[in-house]
Amino acid sequence: MDPYTVPARTQIGHVHLKVSDLQRALDFYQGLLGFSLTQRYGNQAAFVSAGGYHHHIGLNTWESLGAPPAPKYGVGLFHTAIVYPERKDLAIIYKRLVEAAYPLTGAANHGVSEALYLDDPDGNGVELYWDKPREVWPRTADGGINMYTRHLDLDSLLSELR
Repeated sequence: MDPYTVPARTQIGHVHLKVSDLQRALDFYQGLLGFSLTQRYGNQAAFVSAGGYHHHIGLNTWESLGAPPAPKYGVGLFHTAIVYPERKDLAIIYKRLVEAAYPLTGAANHGVSEALYLDDPDGNGVELYWDKPREVWPRTADGGINMYTRHLDLDSLLSELR
């Protein structure tokens, strides 16, 4: 088979999650994170989005109603990554999480991005981040991307709101 490279403008369109309680999941994705409900199928499924897109996140209980979280150590989704357009937007959602006393599982500066990590009510990992401008991404001597994981200064992030 000939080698193939995915086109540069390719995007990942949405994630569809199995949840145990649809309303609890909506309270998190819609109520806390601020996604808009675009469609709901009774108490079995819902679709939420940002900016009027048909859906960025699908939520359903078709095979998971009342189920416990998936085991932490096993095969499956590590996290859903939600990218914010600007650092200030990440600061706004961080402030919402602090005000709601919603726990983070981590926070990191990756050189190319700054990220907050948390779990949704079903234990699904969620990364909230913004990409730094490409011209400031750390590079290796041969021009490759040199990502890393360092402490994210959360006070500096909140300073975006001042």
